[in-house]
Amino acid sequence: MIKKYQNITELIKDNLHFKEPLNWQSFFDKISKAKEKGYLTKDEFVEICNWKSSRPKRHYLKNSEEVIKEISKKVLASNSEDEKIELLTSLKGVGIPVASAILTLLNPENYGVIDIRVWQLLYNYGEVNTNPKGQTLTIDNWKTFLILLRKYATQFNMKVRDIELILFFHHREAQEGNLYSV
Repeated sequence: MIKKYQNITELIKDNLHFKEPLNWQSFFDKISKAKEKGYLTKDEFVEICNWKSSRPKRHYLKNSEEVIKEISKKVLASNSEDEKIELLTSLKGVGIPVASAILTLLNPENYGVIDIRVWQLLYNYGEVNTNPKGQTLTIDNWKTFLILLRKYATQFNMKVRDIELILFFHHREAQEGNLYSV
């Protein structure tokens, strides 16, 4: 039986033991080298994008090595959340969820992957009040998501990614029926 929580704080507090799955952690470690060198290669970019969503792979592959390198350099150098997400979503095949995955893999301390599961959970607990199904997530949704997850990451002295994972896996465990319904 899935435990019901009064609020997100209680849910997180009860799941602080949760850690990044080992196979995912090795992927994070591999991609962290891109941050050190200051850019993503095309292979790294495609691997990250496929990790989040493999359906648009043919679109990811249309981005040239040079464009990926140039955009990822700008993203890593930028201090503006708006600029980062706009740069990443200018790449072929990259929407808000994939852009958030790229940022998360490059900087898990400050980012988490926005997706339907976490958004629905935030909605169900009253943390957000728009887009109950979590579909077609916008830049504004992503910014709200970041504010919320960063608040909890600070409260619990954790990485933003760790908070996101707690919420993601709780939703996956508790989900009944079709993922795309509320």
